[in-house]
Amino acid sequence: MSSDDSTPDFGQPDGQPSGEPPANPPLRARVPDHVAGGAFSTGAIVMTGPSEYIVDFLQTIGRPQKVAARVVIPHPVMPQFIDALTTNLELYRNRFGDPVTPQPQPPNPDARRPSPQEIYDDLKLPDEILSGTYANGVMIGHGATEFGLDFLTTFFPQSAVSCRVFVAAGQIPRLLESLKGAVRQLDQRRQAASSQNPPPGGPPNMLPDTNQPPSSGDENGGSSDATGNQAGDPPSGGTDDDDGQSGGNSDSAPGQP
Repeated sequence: MSSDDSTPDFGQPDGQPSGEPPANPPLRARVPDHVAGGAFSTGAIVMTGPSEYIVDFLQTIGRPQKVAARVVIPHPVMPQFIDALTTNLELYRNRFGDPVTPQPQPPNPDARRPSPQEIYDDLKLPDEILSGTYANGVMIGHGATEFGLDFLTTFFPQSAVSCRVFVAAGQIPRLLESLKGAVRQLDQRRQAASSQNPPPGGPPNMLPDTNQPPSSGDENGGSSDATGNQAGDPPSGGTDDDDGQSGGNSDSAPGQP
């Protein structure tokens, strides 16, 4: 399989003196042909497993609605992803202002919230992404209307982009809240498990397997959160698929192998 080799230049962050090294050094990542085109997402579902988070990026434009990409992120890497996305969102606001957030549909007080099984019954989940793609790092770039998320596998001898997703800028704040909620719930579960069964010097307590479908009663957290079923504008400009370099300001969060 042929692939492109790229060295994205992230430039100097705002306020970074030109004579000092950048806060995030450039990352070198190979972009395989089958991920170079990426997938556009209009929403996401976040789930928490015993050792990883599963992020299902959705395409809800047209029918059938489907899971466009599934990314598996280890627990220790998610806070780094959140920090990098937060920093990139601030850079976006400094350059373009607040992103235009889609208006949610007014809630119907008589409508019944769908069960987790019903949610996924209405989503097409292609076989080729059923197991997801592993990522222990991420590179983030943005243009005026969209963010580009390059999820990485940072293994010796060469990092590679395992999944590329484009998200409308207006969806990023909601995605951030979903990711933060998942981390908060995992921290609460760990604290509850530790307080109920304090280890007397023995091995640490293991978390129960929570890799379950999203809970229908959970708005924003460890089981899941749908970050919106709003249709976003298709990505425009700012991305060079020949070298894997995202346009606009960028930030990176190398994971822990």
